[in-house]
This record gives sequence, C-alpha cells and structure tokens, in this order.
Amino acid sequence: MALVVLGVLAAVWWSGQPPRSVPGSPPREAVGALLDAVEVVESRNPAPGYERDCSGASACVFGPAWSDTTGAPGSRNGCSTRHDVLARDLVGGTRTPGARCEVSGGVLTDPYTGRLVDVGTTGVRGIHVDHVYPLSAAWDLGAWSWPAGRRAAFANDVDRNLLAVAASVNTGKSDSTPADWLPPDPGRHCFYASRYLTAAIAYGLPVTRADHDALAGAIRRCPPGP
Repeated sequence: MALVVLGVLAAVWWSGQPPRSVPGSPPREAVGALLDAVEVVESRNPAPGYERDCSGASACVFGPAWSDTTGAPGSRNGCSTRHDVLARDLVGGTRTPGARCEVSGGVLTDPYTGRLVDVGTTGVRGIHVDHVYPLSAAWDLGAWSWPAGRRAAFANDVDRNLLAVAASVNTGKSDSTPADWLPPDPGRHCFYASRYLTAAIAYGLPVTRADHDALAGAIRRCPPGP
C-alpha cells in the first residue's frame, strides 16, 4: 500500500505539472522544517495492551471518549471534546446549553476532500472527529509508556490532533498512517502532512521511515513560501 501511495505522488510530481494545494495550505519551508525535526524510526512494532474500550474490565488506555477532564488545550470547559471540535469546524452550527454543549446544524467543509457535509441532512452522525495521528499508532510508537494523563490529553487535544471530517472519509482512513493513507484530494496532502507532523512533534512521537517518505511526497504539494 505504501508503494502505491508513493507511486501516485511520484507520477503526478514528475508529470511536469506544478504542485497544487488548496488555499491556506502552509508553506513548503515550514512543513519541511517539521519533517526535519520529527524523529524517524525504521518500523512500527505492535505494543501489547492497546484497548480503547472503557466498559467493564476493559483497559481504556486513552481514557473515556471525548472527556472534558484532561490536560488537553480547551479541556475543563463543561463541554465534550467532540462538540468542541464540531463547534470549531462547522459553519452555522448551534450549541445547546447544558450537558456536553451539543452542536446541532451547520455545514462542514471536509478537510480531506473539500466536500460539503450538511448536518441538517446527515445529522451529526454524518460527521466524525478524526485523530490525525491515530491512537493505535501512537500506542505502538511510544504512548504505551506514557502516564494515563498524558494519553488522555493526546486523545482529546483539540488544537493539535483532532479534526471534524465526513464519516465516510474517516471510516476509510481508520487508523492508517501516511504510508497507507493520504487525503483523497491531493490538494489537501500538504495540510494533512502539517497536522500529522505537528501532533507528532508536540507529543514526542516518531514517524516510521515509510511514513516519512510519504509525508515528504505530500510536502512537495505545499506552496512555496513568500
């Protein structure tokens, strides 16, 4: 799969067409600096004990989903993390006063495809909140050794690692890392690379060599700096 992703990137890059990125993508130099700064490991070795479920005797290694009681940015505001993300990323949404500050209505521009998702048509179930750097990858690449509080903060970090996305797109992404998945719209590869690397560096997580190479290809689509 990694070779397929890189092959597609190479074919487009060497076709002679200039890189294309959506407006607002970060400059190539800035994202390249993130790539230079991140730690690179040769491979991802599965670490035992990963379990997100928090029911019964389950391990619940990243804490309860969308907890408002972590050390993550914006936490402890009386609202669930999921609805904090929806309130930030949806245009025209309305927050309901009371428990968890639920968001209703609004339109999302999916950050990975550019497709518009109208919550009035799909309901909030048509939108997922994606961990850009997947929790399972984080576990295998170092989070298994973190204290519980740091893992909970990572899982609920609205600023660095969470995006509202179309449910179908997030289902396709699942817990893939860049070597196996890049946004369906190539013009959004730069944005994704920036977000992935930002989360990795903020929490001291490495990327695999294959992910590094996929991210390097994605960064070629970033616009040049001023």
